[in-house]
Amino acid sequence: MSRTHDYWKTKSKALTIEGRAFIDGAFVQSASGKTFACINPATGQVIAQIADCDINDVNRAVQIARERFNSGVWSKKSPTERKNVLLNLAQQIEDHLEELALLESLDMGKPVAVSHSYEMPDVASFARWIAEATDKLYDEVAPTGAGDLALIRREALGVVAAVVPWNFPLDMAIWKCLPALAMGNSVILKPAEQSPLTALKLAGLMKNAGVPDGVFNVVTGFGETVGAPLGLHMDVDCLAFTGSTEVGKYFLAYSAQSNMKQVWLECGGKSPNIVFADTENLDQAAELSARVFYNQGEVCSSPTRLLVEESIYESFIQKVIQCAEAYEPRDPLDPSSLMGALVEDTHTARVMRLVEIGKQEAKLVYGGEQVQIGASKNFLRPTIFTNVNNSMQIAREEIFGPVLCVIPFKTEAEAVEIANDSIYGLMASVFTSNLSRAHRVSEALKAGTVVVNSVDMISPLVPFGGVKQSGIGRDNSLHAFDKYSALKTTWIKY
Repeated sequence: MSRTHDYWKTKSKALTIEGRAFIDGAFVQSASGKTFACINPATGQVIAQIADCDINDVNRAVQIARERFNSGVWSKKSPTERKNVLLNLAQQIEDHLEELALLESLDMGKPVAVSHSYEMPDVASFARWIAEATDKLYDEVAPTGAGDLALIRREALGVVAAVVPWNFPLDMAIWKCLPALAMGNSVILKPAEQSPLTALKLAGLMKNAGVPDGVFNVVTGFGETVGAPLGLHMDVDCLAFTGSTEVGKYFLAYSAQSNMKQVWLECGGKSPNIVFADTENLDQAAELSARVFYNQGEVCSSPTRLLVEESIYESFIQKVIQCAEAYEPRDPLDPSSLMGALVEDTHTARVMRLVEIGKQEAKLVYGGEQVQIGASKNFLRPTIFTNVNNSMQIAREEIFGPVLCVIPFKTEAEAVEIANDSIYGLMASVFTSNLSRAHRVSEALKAGTVVVNSVDMISPLVPFGGVKQSGIGRDNSLHAFDKYSALKTTWIKY
């Protein structure tokens, strides 16, 4: 099927959009009756009115989630039974790929064609992998010796809250909520106020798939009125968060102020991408380096610091500039668009403030201009700064926009020193044809993931998360299930 610009525009007008919260298996208004506007950043138009929930809605959702957990309607199902329901969910996602892609595009400005062809199929794939793993997690027997049998089992925690960001709304919801559900927990999802639409669609798909009422709930609203009450709630056993380092620290404080709930954080990044002169395919390295503009640069693991060996510095920059041209912003509903709108006016203003700082600190060699498309000014050209050093604000602060900082280095040791000189440690990349160097540098870099000869590799098969102020714990892989369960030992003497 040919999905043209007109096709997506027509489909967007035909969407039925849900804006109510989802509690106990039903879509409901907020307790206060208040709503807030969900705005399309690419047009400035109001898409829907969203339930503006508060502590009363949080309390109701937590109470229902706890009751359902204690009832065993989900927590006492066998792992195979839970697996089959989650496989139904994966199929539901596959059946609604087009609608989900369009909702995310309208909600936060990403190109619909990219979302439809890549991101939503990926979401379905992650969901299916998590589901399949549900009945393949084995318990342990400790080697205690004769007359002793020490059984080590993983048990569900109870009520899990998931607070997810606006840049990949459905991906992050799946990453958090499905492993928690797989372990038998009840879940309360708080989507970002900027991008609640796919979370609410997911709620309906959960019900259709057979997740019992009250086991999965979506409470929409703002950080102060929904996020903080979840973090402080005495009956929430675990909170998983993806977002800024600043807000992640709030959740650690909320845990200390309440019931010492487990808090798992995936926070900011300022990922280094080191390109050595011995790289075999510099054209490919440049194309991959330009992936920093993917999703409008609103990616926590994006390789925003490009470290290039001095001997190829100028020539390599020219290659990256050529690749950047493909990311000139367009209407997100245009199938040719690789870069859409930034998520909202306030975020655009923040990114532009840092771009202006960059113009004073370094040399702007490409982009840097805010662009108006239609009625919206939330578009920014891909932006490249050279002659950057690691002490500059643009090299240290997470800009979270389509901005690349290019830093020269002379030696391998200097490259590693620059790369590690950051409060963050989420991801790093190394381009080299020298196998020993690849191992040596990967070992020296302080990051949760180091990618050699590519960038930003993510899969359900491998853990994702960071060190330092990039977070605590891991999403994806079998390790993700650890976050939503507790070890219990049963020691039997015989």
